[in-house]
Parts: sequence; structure tokens; C-alpha cells
Amino acid sequence: MPAPAQDLPMLLLAAAAEVTDAIDRGVVAAGFTDVRPTHGFAFVRMVPDGATVGEIAEHLAVTKQAASQLVDELVKRGYADRNPHPHDARARLITLTERGWACTRAADAAAAQFTEHWARALGPAAVVELRNMLAHVVTPGRVRPSG
Repeated sequence: MPAPAQDLPMLLLAAAAEVTDAIDRGVVAAGFTDVRPTHGFAFVRMVPDGATVGEIAEHLAVTKQAASQLVDELVKRGYADRNPHPHDARARLITLTERGWACTRAADAAAAQFTEHWARALGPAAVVELRNMLAHVVTPGRVRPSG
């Protein structure tokens, strides 16, 4: 029995970096030049109904202080708002503004272009098969920066 592909983890990490870079380029090309990929990973947690700073911190695997600083940047740049939390008077709910949603739509469009690029290179059926195989072994929802 042949050994499993030993370089698979490195190829998956390289693929993740390529996706992140492609989305970042698309977001910048759409005019959102003041966001970083980490901001996008925070947006993922805020969609669709918002999140607390603690939830964003947990999602990004950073301290609450680091998440609070990131939220401060997003609010200052007009991508997010702090709102009263509907169930916890002590907490604030961080939601995307229209600018945040527009940036998210630009990221979605760039992700779709990346997928189309792979479909041209590998063929549509192979991309669907790859997607289905990854969905079988990858835990959904862990969309955050590494390290």
C-alpha cells in the first residue's frame, strides 16, 4: 500500500494562502485599500447578525484586547458599528455597515473568480469533486488566519 501524500498538508496551506491572497487582491482592486485579510476573517464571524468582541476574539484565536483593537480599526474606517446587544446589556454587538457589506461582496466576488480559475485549470467536475472531498474531512466554520 503506497504511503499517503506526505506533502498534502503543505499543499493545503499553500492553497489557503493563494485563496487569501486572491481575495485580498480582489478587495483592494474594488477600492477597499484599508483592510487586511485579518479584517475579512473578522467579517466572516460578524455575518450575518453581528458578534461580540469576545466572539470575534474566539473566532480569530486572539485575545479580547487584540479583537477590541481590530474592532476599533473597523469602526474608525466605517466597516463596522457597535450596537447595543439585544440580550446582554453589558455587551456590544459588532455589525457590518453598508461599507462592510460592500467589502464582503467584493471578497465573495474575488473568491468566485478564484474558484473559476481553478475550474479552468482542473475542470469543473474535478473542482466539484475536490470541494466535496474537502467538505467530508474539513470542519466547517474554521475560517481564520493561521498562527
